[in-house]
Amino acid sequence: MPELPEVETTRAGIEPHVAGQAVRTVIVRQPQLRWPVSEPLARELPGQVIHGVTRRAKYLLFEADTGHVCLHLGMSGRLRVVPAGTPVAAHDHVDIELANDWVVRYNDARRFGSIFWLTEPPEHFSLLARLGPEPLSADFTGAWLKQQAARRRMAVKAFIMDSAVVVGVGNIYACEALHAAGIHPRRPAQSVSLARYKRLAEAIKTVLARAITVGGTTLRDYIGVDGDTGYFQLSLAAYGREGTLCPRGCGAIRREVIGQRSTFFCPTCQR
Repeated sequence: MPELPEVETTRAGIEPHVAGQAVRTVIVRQPQLRWPVSEPLARELPGQVIHGVTRRAKYLLFEADTGHVCLHLGMSGRLRVVPAGTPVAAHDHVDIELANDWVVRYNDARRFGSIFWLTEPPEHFSLLARLGPEPLSADFTGAWLKQQAARRRMAVKAFIMDSAVVVGVGNIYACEALHAAGIHPRRPAQSVSLARYKRLAEAIKTVLARAITVGGTTLRDYIGVDGDTGYFQLSLAAYGREGTLCPRGCGAIRREVIGQRSTFFCPTCQR
């Protein structure tokens, strides 16, 4: 599944092609994704200008004159910017054709993504209203984590993957941040000290920022807006490294299942 860095990479790749451009037409070939594609989209968006593309958690928001296109890539969704007239491939479900003769094309083999047309402020939309802070924002701090962790006995890894606590910390990045902060992923969230949460918040920011810089983590289904894959996997310290020596030289990386997700950590330096 594309995670926050992959979605941010997609946003940055698409925005220069669409910002300031009028929409010529919208073609919906497959209206049934995880939820039905909003019916008014194809009727109301043509003729409007897309003023920019922002991101909230893993949702992309295309700002138009009277509303927003709110798009989630789901498990296998991807966006490409292709010349108008480019032949349609399998699983190309939605096209947004622009006046500059480019098309924003949504492809999703598993159809777990979603596309909504919002006329209300995005922060009022039900899927966005209860999300936690952005991890790279000033609102996300160790003090915030400590406050949210009070009386929560769940494993700290599951805690930081809760989108009501902080958005965009997927499985790979949770493993990497916990390793960087030296925190065992099974430690109860309420037992982590403020000092350690401060280290963890900084580790989350560092890991995500580094992943965004290099284009995200390559996953089986993820392809960037220009067709290139991400390269962050070349610098993973814990994830996928079961049995290899911890980069700190203190022991072997172990794999366990926590919250139904493969979790990689060093049992020696993560406590």
